[in-house]
Amino acid sequence: MAAVNSTSRNASAYGVVQTGAWILLLTAATSAGQQATVSAYHDPVELVKKAVQNEIKAANDDTARFLFHGIKTTPKGSTTRIYVETKEATAGLVVANNGKALTPEQREAEEARVERFINNSEELRKKREQEHENAERTMRIVRALPDAFLFEYAGEEPGSEGIGRAGVPLVKLSFRPNPRYQPPSRVEEVLTGMQGYVLVDSARYRLASIDGTLFKEVGFGWGILGHLDRGGRFIVHQQEAGDNFWEISSMSLSFNGKILLFKNLSISSTEIFSGFKRVPPDLTFAQALELLKKEEPAVATDKSCCQQTRPTSD
Repeated sequence: MAAVNSTSRNASAYGVVQTGAWILLLTAATSAGQQATVSAYHDPVELVKKAVQNEIKAANDDTARFLFHGIKTTPKGSTTRIYVETKEATAGLVVANNGKALTPEQREAEEARVERFINNSEELRKKREQEHENAERTMRIVRALPDAFLFEYAGEEPGSEGIGRAGVPLVKLSFRPNPRYQPPSRVEEVLTGMQGYVLVDSARYRLASIDGTLFKEVGFGWGILGHLDRGGRFIVHQQEAGDNFWEISSMSLSFNGKILLFKNLSISSTEIFSGFKRVPPDLTFAQALELLKKEEPAVATDKSCCQQTRPTSD
């Protein structure tokens, strides 16, 4: 998977803030890490640096592309989608609302929405550019992590379904802002108000989980002035999906704030991902839509699709 997940492609204010909540998540694609034991790491910062180096390397390898399912739950209900990553952009198709398959009319409208990217090269170009910009912002944050935070060893936890590798020990590190860190731009400024913990697979150099909370109000930029209130929280889990490929398994967001300095903002959602399947790396957007249509009937009627444990924390 590329450096930014396909669910954060929205160009709206909501999508921008959602991307901000994701920025600490180091999504992975390929590349197995060197073998090591948990006890070998007495320096938490060194472990984080190695993980960051590995994640950056993996993010730069876009040869691995996937088809996967996701179900997003908000106070208004749930939406089930299928996603396919392509060399042009990520295609996503809604297949069910509140656990019910779309009506023929809704399905036709949803397929037409996706087809517009095939029929309008300018729309597809804009979508691709937005995904690239999101990935660039993410990588700026990734590179800043070792300098932006102070890390402390906080014990070990076993990996479980949806978090790392089941049964494999994970290093737990608490983090808090480094008072000496000076954010080079508003993109990194959000890091100055976050604290929490991460779970790291020290043998694979992967982040299996990150739980971050805003302990103060922080501003954000990315073209939209605003701020996120104190108390906002996100929890993101990653898991090994097989063959050393790591994927996001779940994400929970809870934020309040303002955008454009006066409009209230409230985000409360949980999204769970499953059903990862490799697809050809040279897949086109048009071919992806055909895959989505084939996958749609089974996913829309599968009541167990993506019904995993919600992200939780200590």
